[in-house]
Amino acid sequence: MIEASYIEKKYRSSGVALFIRELRIAPGEIVGVLGANGSGKTTLLKAIMGLASLTSGELKVFGGQPEDHYAEMAFITEEGSYMPYMTPVAYGEFLADFFPRFDKARYLELLTFYEIPLDRKLRTLSKGQKLKVEISAGLAKSARLIVMDEPFQGKDLLSRQAFIQLAVAQLQDDQTLVIATHLISDIDNLIDRAIILHRGQLVADVQIDELREQGRTLPELLAEAAGGKERRRFP
Repeated sequence: MIEASYIEKKYRSSGVALFIRELRIAPGEIVGVLGANGSGKTTLLKAIMGLASLTSGELKVFGGQPEDHYAEMAFITEEGSYMPYMTPVAYGEFLADFFPRFDKARYLELLTFYEIPLDRKLRTLSKGQKLKVEISAGLAKSARLIVMDEPFQGKDLLSRQAFIQLAVAQLQDDQTLVIATHLISDIDNLIDRAIILHRGQLVADVQIDELREQGRTLPELLAEAAGGKERRRFP
């Protein structure tokens, strides 16, 4: 599904933003990408989506270049990719023309669930409403890979919990979800695996079931892993 080998992203102004020796994510996994702001989470997700060029290394999605498989991927981010002059319904029609697997009925069902006004221009909606439109569109693409970057921004606890339950319930067995967030407590019952980045490096990679068997928690893992520089695999 996702295979990365010695990938590196450098910026002239700030130096190395991301360096990962090896990363493999299998079909059907739900993976949390965790770390403080500036740890490289968004850079990694954009590289997976083919939206950020790498300085060196190789990253493949579905065995090829990410940009060649964009129709099979959905990227959900607070930045948004919606058309501000469109209504939510028109936006769905627009996406259906570009994504053959786009499920318009599911999209409208999700908009209704989130109580989005269907006849208002997207530019007039609140930040939270716009993000809900993006979430609805992303899930309705029926993508094999769903990538979410801080999807809980601006939501209260109950809204976040409702979204998590909806996201998990809607996933098919062969769909992969990669989600980056700093709200660890919201996803520790959702993800199968946690990947922790610290200053652009992958410092921990653990299966959640194995972590629980050890009587440990994600916040504890994050605190410990952030103190090291090398990748740690927890048995």
